[in-house]
Amino acid sequence: MISFLQDFFVGLWNNVLTQPMMQLVAMVLPLAILARWMRTTPTIWLALSFAALMPVPVIAILLADAGSLMGPIVFLLILALAVGIFSFVQFLAHSLGWERFQAKFLPLSARVWLGMTFVAALAICVLFAFAAVGNSLAWVAWTLLGLNLAIAAIAAIDLASLPGAKHFLVERETSRIASLLKKQKVILTITYKGPLNLHLSVRDDVPQQFLAVPEEFNLDVEPRSRTTVHYEMEPTQRGSFSMDTVFIKVDSKLRFWKKIVKVPAHVAISVYPDMKQLAEYALLARTNRLSLVGVRRTRKVGQDHDFERLRDYTRDDNYKHIDWRSTARRRRLTVREFQTSQSQRIMFMIDCGRMMTNEADGISLLDHAFNAMLMLSFVALRQGDSVGAIAFSDRVHKYVPPKSGANQMNHLLHASYDQFPQLVESRYDEAFMHLRTNCRKRSLVVLITNVIDEVNSHQIEQYLTTLVGRHLPLGVLLRDHRLFDAAENEKPYGPDLFRAAAAAEILTWRHHVLTDLSHKGVLALDVFPEDLTANLVNQYLEIKARHLL
Repeated sequence: MISFLQDFFVGLWNNVLTQPMMQLVAMVLPLAILARWMRTTPTIWLALSFAALMPVPVIAILLADAGSLMGPIVFLLILALAVGIFSFVQFLAHSLGWERFQAKFLPLSARVWLGMTFVAALAICVLFAFAAVGNSLAWVAWTLLGLNLAIAAIAAIDLASLPGAKHFLVERETSRIASLLKKQKVILTITYKGPLNLHLSVRDDVPQQFLAVPEEFNLDVEPRSRTTVHYEMEPTQRGSFSMDTVFIKVDSKLRFWKKIVKVPAHVAISVYPDMKQLAEYALLARTNRLSLVGVRRTRKVGQDHDFERLRDYTRDDNYKHIDWRSTARRRRLTVREFQTSQSQRIMFMIDCGRMMTNEADGISLLDHAFNAMLMLSFVALRQGDSVGAIAFSDRVHKYVPPKSGANQMNHLLHASYDQFPQLVESRYDEAFMHLRTNCRKRSLVVLITNVIDEVNSHQIEQYLTTLVGRHLPLGVLLRDHRLFDAAENEKPYGPDLFRAAAAAEILTWRHHVLTDLSHKGVLALDVFPEDLTANLVNQYLEIKARHLL
């Protein structure tokens, strides 16, 4: 086998590579490819494979006169073949999209430097091997080494031109308070202090729980210039998040190198439940258009006598409340609005157990529960009522004592923004014991949960019915779209038939649970998560209108 390889490579050298022009092309071409401005990963691997495989014929010729150096020369040959074949496989994998075979452990600039280092080291080894056996072809190794040293020198100069973090200043402008699933604008101002034109790729340190559009910017910046870019990010999870760094990937002038510069730009962002709905509600309330968000105007039973404000007449208003003097002055029908004279209490009990991990409209059931809680709290606090909350799973996580006033809204926001569903069974006994201990005055107790099994439904029924008389309990059971979709399948077949039957059975059982709660004096709501807010506000307004508290 060794004799065959020797004959093959000696013939290749004698017939082809002995020509001076072919020798020059053979040595310069792979290095020229490698030294070129590398822009794509496949090009890098192709250049490295050429650079590794081209010295193989020269090394193979040494086998004829190797003598005691047979071992090192065979090692060089195997090393060159291994690197060359591996690099060529990577070229094919990246060109044809074979992700399974792609090596992703080295960045682009490291591969360029690795290729040049390998070829230079290989040239040195070939040089010493030629010198040891006294071969007259030593000039080939000297040529190869010289070319690599020249490339290395150019690469070193190009490396020195790369700017560092001190050459950049980044300012990030964005709101420190965000609402769940609401886009907010981010402005990055990048100041470059260096003396050279550069091509940059800028990526912000966006938390994993945010969606950013676009994720990356490609910029060409001039010396001592300032550039501004805009993007939007959308939080998909509540909580506290930090953005500490802006990553700038810089191409060197000759494109030998790519460097990632980390520029500090710290900002802390708190993501709260949807607060923009509160501003929308306030605007619609001022313009008497609450029907646009599903809130119905409820006719009050009986009369309240504390004057609150004047407003425009609507179709549901009592003619007795028309203020004729204000109507004449404003030249349009104006009515007096009255409020109840007694401040009442609302106590929310929010289930944070495993059944609240299900999602609807891209967010968890718990997020829907907190959104509805904050909206109703906003409405109730505007009417002078006191609002409190208990968040629980297998234990009580947060307790906000019921209070009135605008500042209570901040307490509820801070108590809810970092609460997440836990993969544990909810302990209703712990939650209701905490309620019994800390809330002695009559209140509207709103329990928001999701129930699909008899054990939890029995506990809910048991503890809510014990509140009847002392408090006004309201049980809110969230629906699961998948359950209703399976039951409403018009033509189930095969496995869908059994799935539809099981879903129908669960829905029938669920209907019995709601009926039992109503018969025992517990108010009940059975709604889809996306409809929760409007239905809960309507239920509250009806309770106020009928003086059930």
